[in-house]
Amino acid sequence: MSEAVVSTRIRLARNLRDYPFPIRLSVDKAREVVDKVGEALRDSEIKFHRIDLDAIPDTIRVAMIERHLVSPDFIDAKEGRAVYLSDDNTVSIMVNEEDHIRLQVIKDGFDLNEAYALADKVDNILSKKLNFAFHKQFGYLTQCPTNLGTGMRASVMLHLPALDMSGAVNRIGANLSKLGLTMRGLYGESTKPSGAFFQLSNQVTLGISEKAAIDNLQNIATQLIAQEMRARENVLSDIEVEDKIHRALGILKTARLMDHSEAMRLLSLVRLGVSAKKLETLSTDSIDKLIVEIQPASIMTKYGDDMSPRDRDIKRAEIIRTGFN
Repeated sequence: MSEAVVSTRIRLARNLRDYPFPIRLSVDKAREVVDKVGEALRDSEIKFHRIDLDAIPDTIRVAMIERHLVSPDFIDAKEGRAVYLSDDNTVSIMVNEEDHIRLQVIKDGFDLNEAYALADKVDNILSKKLNFAFHKQFGYLTQCPTNLGTGMRASVMLHLPALDMSGAVNRIGANLSKLGLTMRGLYGESTKPSGAFFQLSNQVTLGISEKAAIDNLQNIATQLIAQEMRARENVLSDIEVEDKIHRALGILKTARLMDHSEAMRLLSLVRLGVSAKKLETLSTDSIDKLIVEIQPASIMTKYGDDMSPRDRDIKRAEIIRTGFN
């Protein structure tokens, strides 16, 4: 099942009772909220380090999006915003995004319950020292009404190349809202799919428990994975698809220039071949790591933020060649 699942994420939205929502916060009050969250985490057995958005360059902010540590919306503003990261980057807490607190846990593979258990643990640590805005009828109060209730978004990052090739993904995506779920691109809301990677997440947060939401997502994701695996049997029986996989590997091993779009498309094909045991010397884990390393801002953060697009394409090709040779 891990062949089609990259990672699992749980995100909890929380707000402090005594402060306006972030959209109405002054910079000084926003910084107060940042400090209060830090104080609440001080005695936690999970160690966090603080990163203030206005203290880091643009490339690092974007690289944090590429590594799924923060959301694209989070870096739109800088003053009065910070993120607390656990030492292993499994837990991130965005402070003053759309809500005062966006607590996120990301785990490799398909384990929603384990990810939720960790998120709940950190949530309890925070709630001991912070007064969360909560209503008996509506649950946790959030800036956007669509997050009222549990304030929880659970998601699974899926690799669905066979369903994408067959055109079934669009049909499936259109029907998911009837089941209380939605499917988005690699970086969540308002992003397009890249390399046949999709985020499947719950939509309903009001009038449903966290367990019910997670169970629903788990069941639908399991069905989608089963469909993907059946579709892979069909597409991989086609010699043309197998040829595309091997050609993709050949290009990745030898190319001197590689733009991001082409790299994602080719890596997706190779990942399909690896999971189908067509390319047994590679692993899906190594490919998943490469996908993160070759993102534009991640390259610039490591090799220089003055790189031109052409320079990035040269470096991207070099990183991939090194990874496959």
